[in-house]
Amino acid sequence: MHFEKPNRELFVGEIISGTFRLYISRFLLFYLPFLVAGLITGILTSALFLSFPLPTQPPPGASPTQVLQWFGSFISALIGLAIFGGIVSWVIGSIATGMVVKSASDVIEKGAGNLQESFTFTMSKLPSLLVASIITGVLILVGILLLVIPGIILLIIFSLVVPAIIIEQKGAFDSLGRSSKLVSNRWLKTFVLLIVIGLIIVAISLITSFVLLPGYVYSAAPPFGNGATFAIGLIISTIVGSFISPILPLAETLLYYSMIARESTMLPPPPPPL
Repeated sequence: MHFEKPNRELFVGEIISGTFRLYISRFLLFYLPFLVAGLITGILTSALFLSFPLPTQPPPGASPTQVLQWFGSFISALIGLAIFGGIVSWVIGSIATGMVVKSASDVIEKGAGNLQESFTFTMSKLPSLLVASIITGVLILVGILLLVIPGIILLIIFSLVVPAIIIEQKGAFDSLGRSSKLVSNRWLKTFVLLIVIGLIIVAISLITSFVLLPGYVYSAAPPFGNGATFAIGLIISTIVGSFISPILPLAETLLYYSMIARESTMLPPPPPPL
């Protein structure tokens, strides 16, 4: 299936349908980056938990001092593990997202994408991706904590930061302004698109989890349990997450090209020849 670069602004329905047509037509190209990212994240996080296990719960009848000491150690260890896991997931997830946006851009503009080229290119842009995600994440979080609405507005404004970095090769700070310019006067449209895509992702997640749940329940019964249960749960969550994760960056990429087409129609015509 051939995808042409949009020559006009697309409607929300066209972006959504185009997202799934693009995904289905190059399924492995977009699925594999998130599958590998999920497996690497799971393996590293599991290895950390095994290397630094949580403190053992004190026996019944332990003194209040022992319980408090255990609780403090438990919370400290849990926070440390959560921070490490979050950093690993953030970095590897940023790489996978960048690869999907790059691959989608190549398919739209060149007719084909290459995972190795997408990985190499995304790694060269990783510092910008990470810095931009920190800035946007902090601003959106502050906006949500204040009155919720400012956070939603900032989420809309910064929705095209990754395509600006990957496709236009903007720096971390320039990508913020570029994203804001692209979605200007299209806040409601962008918001509706993000809401619909979010609802679709939730629906697919619930359906796939329900389908895969029996396998997880079966693994929890003898002679499995414990280690096998954890491994099966990790595999299931990775499969589901990897299946869903490309949807949003693909939709953002198509929204980017839609806004580029709108921008080109707003440019003044070239001067007549002398």
